[in-house]
Amino acid sequence: MIRMPSGDRLKNVLSKWMEGTGPDSDVVLSSRVRLARNVQGLVFPHLMPPEQARALVDRVEAIFSVRKGDPETGEIRVYRLWELPALERLVLVEKHLISPQHARERRPGALLVRADEAVSVMVNEEDHLRIQCLVPGLQLEEAYRLAGVFDDLLEDRLDYAYDQRYGYLTACPTNVGTGLRASVMVHLPALVISNQIGRVIAAISKLGLVVRGLYGEGTEAQGNIFQVSNQITLGRSEEEIIANLKALSKQIIEQERQAREQMQREMKEQLVDRVCRAYGLLANARIMSTQEAMQHLSDVRLGVDLKLVSGVTPRVLNELLVLTRPAHLQQLSGQELGPFERDVRRATLIREMFRSGNRQTGSREEVSP
Repeated sequence: MIRMPSGDRLKNVLSKWMEGTGPDSDVVLSSRVRLARNVQGLVFPHLMPPEQARALVDRVEAIFSVRKGDPETGEIRVYRLWELPALERLVLVEKHLISPQHARERRPGALLVRADEAVSVMVNEEDHLRIQCLVPGLQLEEAYRLAGVFDDLLEDRLDYAYDQRYGYLTACPTNVGTGLRASVMVHLPALVISNQIGRVIAAISKLGLVVRGLYGEGTEAQGNIFQVSNQITLGRSEEEIIANLKALSKQIIEQERQAREQMQREMKEQLVDRVCRAYGLLANARIMSTQEAMQHLSDVRLGVDLKLVSGVTPRVLNELLVLTRPAHLQQLSGQELGPFERDVRRATLIREMFRSGNRQTGSREEVSP
């Protein structure tokens, strides 16, 4: 186990979910399972005195320190959030390792994360423990299995707050029961372009699921990327929740693919033009805002999935989703940047990544219809 001190540059950019692999990865960027757990006898985090909060962080660290070399848990990195500057906490948010709420909290909290960043544990967020697994593609069962490994390890050493009638007890009543939130991060450009996304979201909501933006609750969709997750945790088993979300995800995937096929049949030239323009801007622009970058990256990703683009990999596009965010740009630059400076740095980074991606794949830097 490695404790990551304040000032660590968080140089490990690639997280497991960014690989661009896995089943149905043309639509599903990642699958996530999060388990909310609390320790019997302790008040919920928002009421915890700082000394008690730090003591819980120490207890969780100690549990993983004795697992060194375990193939499932692997090397564990520990970030004590109260020791990190605000910018480094935002970097963790942009990588989907902690929530925006966890980054803002003033009480002592921590992140314990496996070296490949597929599995992590937030300590003292809304609940005492938030165990999260994030993997590429549509792999909800695998995400649940890996989260379960960490859950079992912690439960062996901690007395969870559990009620025989209601299940796991949580700070928010909506998480009582299994304490499980499962979600898929999906890229739905064709449904957005064809104005079908409103109908799809309405249908999803009627089925007891919720659609959120790129960074979950309270955020808006950017770059045609949405998070779809379960809303009910009480009265259903973990397996039922996973199965229901997977079945719905399959339907969303099919609708998106049908919309893409329709676009190729009915508006091929407009589609190719849209992709070419986006690629040209990303490969050559000197100034690029966050919103503009997200939209163009979405268009190029669509082109990659439809085999209209050569020389850019899904992995590069996934990395750019994170690297072009404000905190990462400043972290990589090693200094605070104003909005305009970030727009310049963002454009430079995208150009460099596109050139690097082409060299790595051996493809020509071109877009071909």
